[in-house]
Amino acid sequence: MKKLTAMTRSIWLALSFLLSTSAVAVEPVSVERESELRNLMIQDCGSCHGLRMRGGLGPSLLPEMLHGKTTDYISQVILDGRPGSAMPGWRPLISDAEARWMAELLLRGDLLPAGNDS
Repeated sequence: MKKLTAMTRSIWLALSFLLSTSAVAVEPVSVERESELRNLMIQDCGSCHGLRMRGGLGPSLLPEMLHGKTTDYISQVILDGRPGSAMPGWRPLISDAEARWMAELLLRGDLLPAGNDS
């Protein structure tokens, strides 16, 4: 019976993941909202991760430090935070698609304007 329960749980998790990723694809982030999210990232995320995302209270969010982490993983951390740390969850304020857009922006290193590394 335990095997059946574990298998059922695995199937439900896989289905939930597939449904959540397909919903993200149909929910684009508007240009106006992208601007708001950039500001949120620089001001709010920057208060812990540093205004240049090089780290502070929280770890660096530069692409080289995020290497090996997936968009899904990063967006999940953005939405749900990190238990036992100062990282809050932002789910009440941003959608899954917005968190995914933010994660992709961080992975590309496109948050800050080029040449603005001071």
